[in-house]
Amino acid sequence: MSTEARSEDELREDVTNFLRRNFPQIQMHGGSAAITNLDVEDGSVSLRLGGACSGCGISPMTIQAIKSRMTKEIPEITQVHADTGMAAGHGGGDGMSPSFPGESRGGDIDSDDDEGPAAPF
Repeated sequence: MSTEARSEDELREDVTNFLRRNFPQIQMHGGSAAITNLDVEDGSVSLRLGGACSGCGISPMTIQAIKSRMTKEIPEITQVHADTGMAAGHGGGDGMSPSFPGESRGGDIDSDDDEGPAAPF
């Protein structure tokens, strides 16, 4: 941490600018990023990725990149918590997650209940 304490507003602005500068694809692809909590004393920030991010298959990689880069670029931030609201139990999400062809929704993996879509050929 720096010797000069920064205000919450300054730190919030730094986080917002970091996201705009480093992750313009979030907004370009119809997603959004919001700061849901900022604790200056702990050096932690919580983010919620929404919009198109909520069903995007690469949002976990985006979250990992944000976590990795933000703590390097903003020294006051030591912990980044981020989610898309997709996990059950998180407010704002409906508990649904993206599905992929051939993926089963629970039950036995070896069952023949879900063989995925028929091939178009």
